[in-house]
Amino acid sequence: MKSLRTCLFAAAVAVPLALAGCSSSGGGSAPSSTTPTTTAGTSTAAASDNGGGTQVVKGSITVYAASSLTGAFTTLKSDFEKLYPGTSVTLTFGASSDLATQINQGAPVDVFASAAPKNMQQVGANALQAQNFASNVAEIAVPAKNPGKITKLADLARSGVKVAVCAPAVPCGAIATQVFKNAGISVKPVAQESDVKHTLALAVSGEADAAVVYVTDVLSAGKSVKGITIPAADNASTEYPIARLKNAKNAAVAEAWVQYVLTPAAQKVLTADGFRKP
Repeated sequence: MKSLRTCLFAAAVAVPLALAGCSSSGGGSAPSSTTPTTTAGTSTAAASDNGGGTQVVKGSITVYAASSLTGAFTTLKSDFEKLYPGTSVTLTFGASSDLATQINQGAPVDVFASAAPKNMQQVGANALQAQNFASNVAEIAVPAKNPGKITKLADLARSGVKVAVCAPAVPCGAIATQVFKNAGISVKPVAQESDVKHTLALAVSGEADAAVVYVTDVLSAGKSVKGITIPAADNASTEYPIARLKNAKNAAVAEAWVQYVLTPAAQKVLTADGFRKP
């Protein structure tokens, strides 16, 4: 009996494949092999039968992903490449707004994972069948010794408290703005950083008394910061969509990566890093 994973990957490859053998009845069989092609010395994605009926995806892809996904996607890259030998995933992290701009300017990217639907929409028709795979909420990070004596969200509005946020165009910046609006407080940040990792770094270093980042970032920083929970009534969340790009040079591997991120195994990695289900 062929597994559901076999069906997913048989459907993902760019070359024609017979799918009759993927039914739960096991009444058909998959083609024995297909021939990989090469472009500029790099293997493009291809599928072949390893003799046991399992489709093998090979080739390299470039994935652009939001900075907050750094830890989780680095783990998933290692797991994916072990699960599918012959594949190679290059990860580039940054602010979702900046990554979307680079994609629109022609950057050679196969998959885009954004920290907000708005930035996926920025890519437009180049994003194929975007799917939400995770969500995230805001949290306050303060230096380990908490010199600003921050204990609650309202403390960020106190005179003299140095608060760092992401720039307004960045998803984590939009989240901070929404949090302040929900709470009815006026906060004057001393820094508006290009992405969430740079914002977090100001709290880690003590240059800021507090930084509004994601729950996942506070968790990733370990003992170098303390997290101050934002009340649910005041907090804001964002969803993370992922999509294969229309101009992907390795469509099969790109689609395989997208589908892998949606698997229960990958979702466990995301959950362990503090992400929530979409």
